[in-house]
This record gives sequence, structure tokens and C-alpha cells, in this order.
Amino acid sequence: MKFLLVFDFDHTIVDENSDTWIVKCAPEKKLPNGLRNSYRPGRWTEYMGRVFVYLGDNGVKEDEMKRTMTMIPFTAGMVDLLGFIGENKESFDCIIVSDSNTVFIDWILKAADFHKVFDEVFTNPAAFSSTGYLTVQNFHAHHCAKCPKNLCKKKVLKEFLDKQLERGVSYTQIVYIGDGENDLCPVMFLRKDDVAMPRQGYTLEKKISQLAKDLSPVVCSVLVWSSAFDIMSYLKLLIKE
Repeated sequence: MKFLLVFDFDHTIVDENSDTWIVKCAPEKKLPNGLRNSYRPGRWTEYMGRVFVYLGDNGVKEDEMKRTMTMIPFTAGMVDLLGFIGENKESFDCIIVSDSNTVFIDWILKAADFHKVFDEVFTNPAAFSSTGYLTVQNFHAHHCAKCPKNLCKKKVLKEFLDKQLERGVSYTQIVYIGDGENDLCPVMFLRKDDVAMPRQGYTLEKKISQLAKDLSPVVCSVLVWSSAFDIMSYLKLLIKE
């Protein structure tokens, strides 16, 4: 009996948006209006590409970015929760599906020694160019009208589950932990034995509530969390059963 834990990253594992946190490296810790206003809905990764060019143009180097990113706070209780999952890896497979990028997530998890907790991280590939600029690419292409151009989390989850099945691994239950609008698509894919854990007061919880009001509720169970201790309480019950 194995459980799959699927985590979003921003405002879920960390208590901020890693992409906007990096702006602390910018001159005067802010972006010029023209750059800020260049964002187009569904094209966040392209926008972040321009932000990284701006940081590079202003002489912001990799070590400064790394120092800034590793100061990002974890959500309340998250350090305890990840420690608990790490101690119970025989019960849990654990993945991240995030619209952040590989460099930021890698830095943050390694600095806190949590990278071993996660079996796989699915996020936008990033790397430093030969000139020292951080570059980021879309995670994949997809045909989902509900998701941003660079990432459909349902597609990621479905492909991961298919690959695991080929290896002979199936899960008793999937627990999906997230906060944002782009977490709704994978939540709607979950089955009735699965559990969606939206963060209290954030967009995902509001969207799930709205679906229930519109009489088209999600199929899975829904458990709202405000700190990661709520998630840990549920996981402790799971492995006791």
C-alpha cells in the first residue's frame, strides 16, 4: 500500500512565490513598470525569461540569486511535514509539480536538505548561460485550454501515473496539495478515493467551492489546510489505517 503525494511549490511548500521573490535581487528591489506590465495571461514563463535578462543586464550573478532564494520561508509546519515524509518513505512516493523552475527548486530543497524527500520534480527547466544569465523554458507543450501555455499539471500527473503503472507501481490514494488556479485541472482528474488538499483562503479552495455551488463538484474528497501540520495529521491517519 503506497500513497502518492503531489505537491505544488509556490505558496504551498514555500510561503511565497519564488518567481516574485527573486525581484529582491533587482536594483531597488523592484522591476521597471514596462517590464512588469509586459506579462500576458498564460505566458508567465516567457515573462520570467525577460525578468532574468533584466537581472543579468544589471549584473546580478548566480551566487547572489542563490543566496536570496535560499532565504525564502517555508510555509508554517512544512519543515516538520517534509521531515515526517522523509522518515516514512516506505509509505509515500512524493513529487513536485510546479510552475517555478528547476534552478530555484533545487537550490531551496538542497539548502534545507529536503531534496531526498521528493522522487521527482516536474517544473520549467532553467539553467545559467555561458554569459551567466539565468534562462528558463516551458516545461512542455499541451492542448489543455484550461492551463497556462507552458504547463498542464493534469498531463504531468497522468503521464507520471502511466509510467509508474508500467513499472508495476499503483497507488492506494493520491493526495494533491496545492493553492493555485493551475492546481484545479489535476484535482478534477482525481478519483473518488483520492484527496485534494487546497490551502485555506487561496484560489484553489475558492475554485473548488465554486464548482460545488454550481452543482459540478470535484469527484475526490476535499480537505482544506491552513498549516502543514493539518496535512501531517491526515498523513499520520493514513499510515495508521
